[in-house]
Amino acid sequence: MQTTTQFFKALSEEPRLRILALLLGGEICVCDLMAVLQLPQSTISRHLAYLRNTGWVEGRRLGAWMYYRMAEMHTPLTRDMVELLNQRLAELPETRQDQAALTNFRQTKEKCP
Repeated sequence: MQTTTQFFKALSEEPRLRILALLLGGEICVCDLMAVLQLPQSTISRHLAYLRNTGWVEGRRLGAWMYYRMAEMHTPLTRDMVELLNQRLAELPETRQDQAALTNFRQTKEKCP
């Protein structure tokens, strides 16, 4: 039960929900998250570490940057939660704004390594 409790606690902060909403669209570089969320790298990394430690995300290093994606969910409960978040987070105005900001940023940015 402790693992499940920690899994749900990961959803208790707005930046983590915003990160998850963006990751539901696919893998994202930390540089993209910094630009969209307008948060420093240290804050983004702290939230990503929490999400990684609770089983929500997994990362890979490419050069100097880390790329994150949703982790594979192994239980019916966690798969259902991801499906619910995928449906409901998309309805929020903040999520729509973040998606638009990500699209705009990716069109104008220089590539990350």
